[in-house]
Amino acid sequence: MSHAVAPASEKPLVVLTPRTVWLIFGALMASMFLSSLDQTIVGTAMPTIVGELHGVEHQGWVITAYILAIAVVMPLYGKFGDLWGRRWPFLVAVGLFVVGSILGATAPTFGMLVTARAVQGLGGGGLMILSQAVIADVVPASQRGKYMGPMGALFGISAVVGPLLGGWLTDGPGWRWTFWVNVPVGIAAWTIAWFALRLPTHRAGKPIDWLGIMFMVLGTSGIVLLTSWKSLGNASYDWSDGSLIALVAVTVAAVAAFIVTELRVAEPLIPLRLFKNATFTITTLIGLVLGAGMFSAMSMLPTFLQMSTGAGVTKSGWLMLPMMVGLMTTAIVSGIAITKTGRYKFFPIVGLAVTAAGVAWLTQITGTMSMVLFGAMIFVLGAGMGLIMQTIVLAVQNSVDPHELGTATSSNNFFREIGAAVGTAAFTTIFTSRLTDNFATLAAHSGGAAGAGGASFSGASLTPQAVQALPEPLKTGVIDAFTNSLAPSFWYLVPLVLVGFVLALFLKEVKLSDQAGMVARGEALAHLKEAEPEPALAGASEVAPVVAEPVATADTLDR
Repeated sequence: MSHAVAPASEKPLVVLTPRTVWLIFGALMASMFLSSLDQTIVGTAMPTIVGELHGVEHQGWVITAYILAIAVVMPLYGKFGDLWGRRWPFLVAVGLFVVGSILGATAPTFGMLVTARAVQGLGGGGLMILSQAVIADVVPASQRGKYMGPMGALFGISAVVGPLLGGWLTDGPGWRWTFWVNVPVGIAAWTIAWFALRLPTHRAGKPIDWLGIMFMVLGTSGIVLLTSWKSLGNASYDWSDGSLIALVAVTVAAVAAFIVTELRVAEPLIPLRLFKNATFTITTLIGLVLGAGMFSAMSMLPTFLQMSTGAGVTKSGWLMLPMMVGLMTTAIVSGIAITKTGRYKFFPIVGLAVTAAGVAWLTQITGTMSMVLFGAMIFVLGAGMGLIMQTIVLAVQNSVDPHELGTATSSNNFFREIGAAVGTAAFTTIFTSRLTDNFATLAAHSGGAAGAGGASFSGASLTPQAVQALPEPLKTGVIDAFTNSLAPSFWYLVPLVLVGFVLALFLKEVKLSDQAGMVARGEALAHLKEAEPEPALAGASEVAPVVAEPVATADTLDR
């Protein structure tokens, strides 16, 4: 297939051998893994961290600061990458993440730790978005599946490996190593990107949507803070609380102002015209419901294992491995299949159907169930998710103008993060409400036994350790109350996933492009055969120099 390549006199030719592409891919994978890992790795170490730094009453900020920073900067990295090129934003993102990790590892106070987590998030949001966008820049959509599949599998891996690694480090060298472990990997990724990620930079000459950025930050912050209200030290969602009412008002006003602004400015942060693209709209809505449904389920399953089996945090992490295996398997296999066949619509349809079945199956969990059966349940859940996550990102990237590739990618991820925040809060509220009712019934039936056992029948104070210390039959009663609250709550997620399934049926199959994003934008890019000599790396330059020999012709670009 013929591609238009800018003459060397007009634009330098960026030459990438297959080996260089895989080297870049390794750095991107490492960066994405660090970003997703740090959403879970500190959870295991949290009791130790907040105890040592005296921040028990505000421990929710350790997680919220990271998630909030990620959500806020996602659209910024996507837009700025489209306007100015992705090399420097990626280097800045890795640098911020490493600096935040060092600050966290050396934090002397709880406030400094929260600040460090926010700095990490400012980098982590860029790592997630730019890694996906950079691959789209250098690899044609028709070949991108084999790269996007492993990227999608990383989210499942980090969800399981994070608690395991966090527990092991906390019990061994100490909780500060949950931050130090990022530093060498981050430095290696930055170094590889500096030398190998030789993408063009440019000046778009377009105005920055500062007003849209301000309203986006305010609206996103409000949504995340509202969904994290209770975990941030507030007793409950008490609507007589003036500060909560004010936060709702500011959030609604900011979202409305953001929409109005995006309709009027010349170069919007998130162009609302993208929603005229049916593929973008459908995949974004699928990402929204997937985030709301799946992250809700995943957030509660480790706690269920600890409550029902008495497993520690590390052991419960190992018991979650079947989900990781299911997700990795289908994500990688589907990516390879998409590359070979050029067809992708089938995978999110099947994936959402399998995911719905997996969530429905989880409504049958009991406190005494076999862990083999539980493993089969979460394997099905992971297998469904693996077919969806990166496939919809690929569909988005393939359907938009190459000049808006980063913006579309970041928007899709942004709405998934918002869905995860809102969905997890709603699911937790449903579960907690049922748990409170079940504990009240148990307390009434047990009479004074509850007090004698030392258990407090409130979801806030119940811990796995306290449950395992209870005498029988109170222990069994508490486990049953917990399980009977959690299992039916999964039914609320089934319709949500089925909405995604219906949306996927309307997803249009668009032929995967044979052009990398750079080529489609008219930027010169050549993929050389492995047998040809590797050009010298130009680490200090923003683009690779013109290559005299061998000269890449148009028909070598797809190799």
